[in-house]
Amino acid sequence: MRAIGLRLDRSGTFWHQGTAVTHPRLRQALLRWLDVRDDGRDLVRLDEKRYAYVEVEDAHLPGARGAVGWNACIVHWDDDTESELDYGSLRQAADHALYAAVRGRLRGRIAGPAYHTSPSGSSKPPSKARSKPRRLRARRRRAALADRRRRVTRPALRAG
Repeated sequence: MRAIGLRLDRSGTFWHQGTAVTHPRLRQALLRWLDVRDDGRDLVRLDEKRYAYVEVEDAHLPGARGAVGWNACIVHWDDDTESELDYGSLRQAADHALYAAVRGRLRGRIAGPAYHTSPSGSSKPPSKARSKPRRLRARRRRAALADRRRRVTRPALRAG
């Protein structure tokens, strides 16, 4: 038995023998190493030979935030990865949270801020989506101003 006393609670906090794992990089590494065996047991896996079982209360990965675009829903998971929502595995729980498959075998829970993402019509954040027309207008203004300056200085050079 490869049990090391590691538990992942519903809020996404790792606990090792009753003590919360608070180091952010260790937590991120544990989230990246999460996997599920063929028999359905949850584990953290370094490679084929080095792994340990972990008790998962609810879902492996909570969704941190989401973005709805023209043709896709992108979820930013708690392990700092982004992926398109697996629509075929989507199901809703009694508390209205959504569950979907992540990285094949892991369970992802979409609730809170990720659940309440409003459609923006763009997969980019609103500030980036609006900045392109502003940059384009500024570029056109600079080009028009440079054109006017050239017209004013050219006749003066020819006369001299």
